[in-house]
Amino acid sequence: MIIDADCHISSQKWDGLAITAGELVARMDRAQVDKALIWLKPTYDKNIEPENKAVYQANRDFPGRFIPFGWTNPRLGKERAAAAIRRCFEEYDFWGIKFNGAQDDYVIDDDHLALPLIEQAARYSKIIAFHIGADFYENTHPTRLRRIAQLFPDNKFIMIHMGGAGLPSLDRSAVEVLQACPNVLAIGSAINELPILRALQQAGTDRVCFGSDTPFGLMHVRLAMYQALLRDFSPVDQARVLGGNIAQFVGLQEN
Repeated sequence: MIIDADCHISSQKWDGLAITAGELVARMDRAQVDKALIWLKPTYDKNIEPENKAVYQANRDFPGRFIPFGWTNPRLGKERAAAAIRRCFEEYDFWGIKFNGAQDDYVIDDDHLALPLIEQAARYSKIIAFHIGADFYENTHPTRLRRIAQLFPDNKFIMIHMGGAGLPSLDRSAVEVLQACPNVLAIGSAINELPILRALQQAGTDRVCFGSDTPFGLMHVRLAMYQALLRDFSPVDQARVLGGNIAQFVGLQEN
């Protein structure tokens, strides 16, 4: 099974990059991808509520194709952000939720702004995902995720982009976090092949998974890169990176 572990959808085509759930499924079929982990693509006005609902509806419209995650934004205020977490888990029954300190402009382990909401999300015992990239390295540095993962050792965390999404990459720090925190899994999206290879070699083939960052990346192109990168790895390792790791991490095989 091939799973793309980083895809964004939108409720409507409100800019040149936004794609709907149906368009994502078409790209998945073209690339021969079985499932996709999906979250919203933030609108310019940061109104995440209809976009989280679109993720929920996408999962209903295309059963078996998606692993739906929610999104919350501490910058919208404590009450709205907390309500988004409750809605994502209690009403939509999402598999996890995402925090993005780059697009939403906050330090992900800020003691007053972010950590209370992370603690709230952690109480649901579901997966918490973070944009970890060099595009806003002070807000989203890998070491900030290390602190969070160590504060909540019984929870599972996803490291999106593995320190990429900008130059110079923070992938070496990302690998150090993987080595220090067994409760963190990395998605190698929006990052070049050499950092991904280093992570596979240094952290292990069970700690990294394929992601395209669709629509910001082309799914079939990114998958081809991964398949070329993995050709000297065993079939077992290839299967892990291309889908097995994320499936096991989210508990897909149990559902």
